[in-house]
Amino acid sequence: MTADADTRPGTTLISALTARARATAHPHAPTGPCACADAPLANRPDATVVRHAGTVAKAHAPDADPSALALRVRVAARLPDVLLAPLAPAPVPLRDRLVTFWPYGAPVDPDDPDAAPWESAASLLARLHRAPVPPGLPPMRGPAKAARAVDRLRSALRVTPHAPARAAAGPVLAAWAALPGWAGAAAPMPGPAALCHGDLHLGQLVRHPAPDGPWKLIDVDDLGAGVPAWDLARPAAWYACGLLPPDEWTRFLTAYRRAGGPAVPPDGDPWPALDVPARALTVQTAALAVTKALAAARPLDEVEQAVADACARMPALPPRRAPRIPD
Repeated sequence: MTADADTRPGTTLISALTARARATAHPHAPTGPCACADAPLANRPDATVVRHAGTVAKAHAPDADPSALALRVRVAARLPDVLLAPLAPAPVPLRDRLVTFWPYGAPVDPDDPDAAPWESAASLLARLHRAPVPPGLPPMRGPAKAARAVDRLRSALRVTPHAPARAAAGPVLAAWAALPGWAGAAAPMPGPAALCHGDLHLGQLVRHPAPDGPWKLIDVDDLGAGVPAWDLARPAAWYACGLLPPDEWTRFLTAYRRAGGPAVPPDGDPWPALDVPARALTVQTAALAVTKALAAARPLDEVEQAVADACARMPALPPRRAPRIPD
C-alpha cells in the first residue's frame, strides 16, 4: 500500500489488519519488512478482509456478537471437509472489531461462468444440512439480512423523491408484504431446523489448497440453525427470474438430491419447499438493486429490472406453485 492510500477511509483498519495477517502468516519471523505481497480483498462496513501470503484476516461487522461468532468459527473447525477451517480457534479483538484468520483459497472465476461449480456447491450444502446443529447455535441470519435490505430500500425512498427507479419499489415492497413473517425474521423459522450457511452464492466457494484443491464453503457470519431451503433459494430465484439457465439449475438441484440433502424431497416437485425462500431472496436482491439505483439517480439496468419484474409478478402467483415465474 502507498502513503496516499493510507489517507483514505478505512485504511487505518486495513493497515492494522494487514499487520495481524502478516504476524499470523509468519509467527516466528523477525519483525521488519516482508517480501510477501499484501492484498486487500474487501472493505465494506460489515467486513474488511486482507490477505498476506497464504493467510487471510477478516474483521467482522462492528456489531458482531462475540459468543455467536466464536461458536460459528468452532463449527467451521469441526467440519473441515465442508467449511474452510480457521487458522485460529477463536476470534481476537482488533480496535473495535473481532478478527478471524483463515487459509487463502482460490475463488470461483467470475469470468468463466461455464466452470461454475454448481455440483460441488450443492454437495457441500447437502453435507452441511445433514450435520448436527450444535447446541446454542443462533438462527441462520438469511431472513434478517433480507429484512435489512427492505429497510434500506424504505430509507432510500424517503430521501430520493424524484429518482427514476422509484416506480420499481412498489412491487418489491408488495411482494415482501405477501411473505410469511419468518422470511423476514419477524417470526420463528419453521422446523425441523438444519445447520445452514445462510448466504450461499458462488462467491462463498474457494478451492483449498489453492489453486486446485477441493471446493470448500467460506464465510461463517450467517451460519446458523434454520430452514435448509434458504441455502438453495438464491439459485432457485435466479432460475425463476430467467437469470440462471435451466440446465445449470438442474445440475445444482440434482447434485443436492443425489447427496441426500434434506431441504427438498428426493424426487418430484421441489417448489413447495423452495417457494417462500426463493421469493424472499428475489425481494432481497431487488431491494438492494433498487436502493443502489436510487442512490445513483439512474434507472434500473437489465438484470435489476428482471428481478424487480419478478417481484411484480409474485402477488398474482398462487402460493407454493410455479417452478418458473412466468413472463
